[in-house]
Amino acid sequence: MPLPIEDYAMIGDCHTAALVGKNGSIDWLCFPRFDSAACFAALLGGPEHGRWLIAPTRPVLRVSRRYRNDSLILETDIDTDQGSVRLIDYMPLSDERWDVVRIVEGVSGRVALRMELVVRFDYGSIVPWVRRCNEVLLMTAGPDTLELAASVELAGENMKTVAQFGVEAGQRESFVLNYRPSHHATRAAVDAYEELNKTAGLWHRWSRRCSYRGRWQAAVMRSLITLKGLTYKPSGGTVAAATTSLPEQPGGVRNWDYRYCWLRDATFTLNALLLTGYIEEATDWREWLLRAVAGSPNDLQILYGVTGVRRLDEAELAWLPGYQGAAPVRVGNAASRQFQLDVYGEVMDTLHLARMSGLDPEPAAWNVQLALLKFLEDKWTEPDDGIWEVRGPRRHFTHSKVMAWVAFDRGIKDAERDGLEAPLERWRAIRSAIHAEVCAKGFDFASNAFVQSYESPHLDASLLLIPQVGFLPLDDPRVLGTIAAIERELVVEGLVLRYATETGVDALPAGEGTFLPCSFWLADSYALTGRRQEAEALFERLLALRNDVGLLAEEYDPRTKRMLGNFPQALTHMALVNTARLLSMPAHEVKSAGERGERPAAATSQS
Repeated sequence: MPLPIEDYAMIGDCHTAALVGKNGSIDWLCFPRFDSAACFAALLGGPEHGRWLIAPTRPVLRVSRRYRNDSLILETDIDTDQGSVRLIDYMPLSDERWDVVRIVEGVSGRVALRMELVVRFDYGSIVPWVRRCNEVLLMTAGPDTLELAASVELAGENMKTVAQFGVEAGQRESFVLNYRPSHHATRAAVDAYEELNKTAGLWHRWSRRCSYRGRWQAAVMRSLITLKGLTYKPSGGTVAAATTSLPEQPGGVRNWDYRYCWLRDATFTLNALLLTGYIEEATDWREWLLRAVAGSPNDLQILYGVTGVRRLDEAELAWLPGYQGAAPVRVGNAASRQFQLDVYGEVMDTLHLARMSGLDPEPAAWNVQLALLKFLEDKWTEPDDGIWEVRGPRRHFTHSKVMAWVAFDRGIKDAERDGLEAPLERWRAIRSAIHAEVCAKGFDFASNAFVQSYESPHLDASLLLIPQVGFLPLDDPRVLGTIAAIERELVVEGLVLRYATETGVDALPAGEGTFLPCSFWLADSYALTGRRQEAEALFERLLALRNDVGLLAEEYDPRTKRMLGNFPQALTHMALVNTARLLSMPAHEVKSAGERGERPAAATSQS
């Protein structure tokens, strides 16, 4: 059975990523991209669906692990009654090839170990043709080949590759697994130790570029490295998570594929990168965004593949039982065909932020913005599927309308600031009309709070963003009332639910964990409204939920103290970075930033 989500760590090479368990097993890996068919899918099934295990043959007494300095090189120390070993897992940072390297290093005594490799392509469904070529083991199925080079003797056993070996103190053994298209020629294996030093040096140089020097520097750096590891370097796109179908409810059906790039995450991503000095990555992300949304606004999707591909048809993999029985397992994402008003605001806000932050101007960006707003002039009055991609009927979601307001507000500000040609009077009239409608129809006077959708009594944690995007001032009674209502009805043991699933708004069975990004948004709201101590207390509570190597999933169940949802989750780590940056500012700067009428963390990128 797969381990608890929090027992995994991620390694990656900015092309794809793997999840490594505390037990020494790689249970999830897709080659050569995040959204490729997995060759290790034990995370969503069992060992028979593909995994790579290296573990002592004797009972394990203790396990401790960490990332080597500021990198994605994972070191796992394993103690047995025979002695101790260190397992070093990493993926070299290369633009020319894709490898996973595992090194076993003796620390003390002599420890007997066993390696088991089960390769199953296409999410555990295809057994490869396995053969030897000199000292390399080749595993091929259709378009894909994996090549394993090892310093120990390998053998076949019951449809898997195994090795029995031992290490003494100071002794090292290595395993290098390379992916190549099956029609490409075999290449020599990389030197495991030379690549280790090279990869460590590259991560060190990258991490030194971080400009954040605040109180939570270690946590911010780990989140930034995680975000970098979730980036597809050839395109600049950042995936929402490395996995698919890790459940938001234990044993439930809220299982989605997150190995894609969401437009909604664009502003949060750009925020986190700009605030910490990663201008090159921010520019790459903006360029990915412009390429992805190119074409008619009628065809805009809420998410795309890492290369910008649009067709993400959703399918269920019936042969996989799902993570700890949570079925169905889904690949692709039907939400890509939903209509969500808020993404137009997110794209406009991102391009506005890029301008305000001094990124080299992209001449085509204004034409994209003009086209988006022309489309939105008629469409903002329509119901949509909302920020949470509900699978129920469309509604007039309050957050969606607020973000439509943001779209016109940012367009107006860009045109005014840079002297760009635009129908400003028409845009100002639409901006005013949206604002008036939201305040009239999206606010419930009985509860003194903004509600999830028009004529609905239900709350939604996305409404915490109303003051952060400048829709209303921080001290507006309606803002304060909304925060208070969310505290009353959506906070569970100090953490925030997205909304009450019992209301049936998403046409799915009720129940899910608290949503970690929303919990960070509540901390932001505390900070912006002068509740500094509460903001810091909540932020520290959230930091304490990270696993032993500093990673967070999308959700958390405070009752079972387990992580839920896909892992590691980019939006959660973006929110962590932005909240840390906000709380690192002096109180008067926080207040001033919020009063500027834009996302306060974004506005500080100029300071």
